[in-house]
Amino acid sequence: MEIAVLIIFSLLMLAVFLYSLSLLHLLINFRKSRRQKNTSQKWHFSDPSQIPFVTIQLPLYNDKPVVERLLRNIARIDYPLDKLEVQVLDDSTDDSKALTAGIISELKADGFPIEHITRKNRIGFKAGALKAGLEIAKGEFIAIFDSDFLPQPDWLKKTIPHFKNEKLGVVQTRWGHLNENYSLLTRLQAFLLDYHFVLEQTGRSFGKHFINFNGTAGVWRKSCILEAGNWEGDTLTEDLDLSYRAQLKGWEFKYLEEVVTPAELPITIAAARSQQFRWNKGAAENFQKNFGKVLRDKNLTFATRVQGLFHLLNSSFFFVVLLMGIVSIPVLFLINDPAYSSVFEVMTIFVLSPLIFFITYYSAYKELHKSDRFSILKFMGLFLTFFSIAMGLSLHNSVAILEGHFGKKSEFIRTPKFNLSNNQKSFKKTGVKWNLQLILEMLLMLLFAFGIFSAFKIGAYSLLPFHLMMFFGFSYVVLTSLNVEIFSGKKSDLTGFENL
Repeated sequence: MEIAVLIIFSLLMLAVFLYSLSLLHLLINFRKSRRQKNTSQKWHFSDPSQIPFVTIQLPLYNDKPVVERLLRNIARIDYPLDKLEVQVLDDSTDDSKALTAGIISELKADGFPIEHITRKNRIGFKAGALKAGLEIAKGEFIAIFDSDFLPQPDWLKKTIPHFKNEKLGVVQTRWGHLNENYSLLTRLQAFLLDYHFVLEQTGRSFGKHFINFNGTAGVWRKSCILEAGNWEGDTLTEDLDLSYRAQLKGWEFKYLEEVVTPAELPITIAAARSQQFRWNKGAAENFQKNFGKVLRDKNLTFATRVQGLFHLLNSSFFFVVLLMGIVSIPVLFLINDPAYSSVFEVMTIFVLSPLIFFITYYSAYKELHKSDRFSILKFMGLFLTFFSIAMGLSLHNSVAILEGHFGKKSEFIRTPKFNLSNNQKSFKKTGVKWNLQLILEMLLMLLFAFGIFSAFKIGAYSLLPFHLMMFFGFSYVVLTSLNVEIFSGKKSDLTGFENL
């Protein structure tokens, strides 16, 4: 039994180590990209004949708190109106539909080319709405913004010119954060997203590996969507699905790190859980749907296949971490056994994994905080807190991952939007949703408390940092799920958008 436990633990640590090496490869690409000059061809919009027709799609579903801010911001887009149309793809089932219709009527009366498009059902959810709008879209290029995104007026002029490259199918921009400093939860989400957009997207793009359209704040060439098979609603991350199908068809993707599109981060643990569930389950669904195609494509390099594997399995490492945490408890009692000393000596190589995570995350963080002399200290606090809470969400995310891999279908749940203004001090949500998952999270919290106690009891401390992080993470998740959620509002980062 002891040998079986050690083998399982070793294999789990090996999986994490290999994943960390894939991130190290992206870091190397990221560093190389900083030395590369931008030589891509672009249209010059000083020549009106080079300005193409663009359709902006705004998929909505019961987004009343943010719909007016969205529409009035889109109306500020600086682009020739005779070469622009805006489709408001409204699947709402609440009273927000009437509010949306009223604002659209007002904007149309002012000469802005905007249409309110509704459906009788939500077949295909967001993917279905985008597909329905595409059937009547006039634009050669399709820009997409979720309801909480606020592109700057010159956004189209910064993105569309890159499509002079006829092989280019997508331009994706970096997400910014309207409310990063609202709470610990929003700061941690910003920390994760900044890592993805600064290091992962840049590293994959430079290495010519598969990258993904992030569902919003990007532009598609219409012919690319159609050639790749159009939007499909059979996964919860239709953006990742279409991205892989398009790149398998040979289309190129371009990531513009310098173009930032600000958006709202979820401010409640329930909203963050919902978003994480959809993203993680959708990634697992896409692995099942698309990785076989990646593996069989003879035009892809070995490195691209490997990066595609880790990209599509990215979320599945929550399940690996959860299993590793559970198995680490019996491993704790074997550490001081002389019979297994040589095994643990070999395992010390896996200490490189957290070091690689630290280096790659800090590289992304430092890139955005170059002028902060205390960035390393702030980073260390965020890094430890983020990974602890990520571990605490491992059970929740593992459920999503397993459902995705085993083909269990579920509804597309949109992330709630709140649009808190600068003068709002708090958001309050009451009620506790008791379920089996919450009970299991409480038991896991107690399990890792036992691991911490046992470390001091038997004098084996090598797993103590890991157990402390697991205990803190599950404690955070349990307590925020049990208590009334009150977030003390700091100033939301809405600079430039307060009066919309």
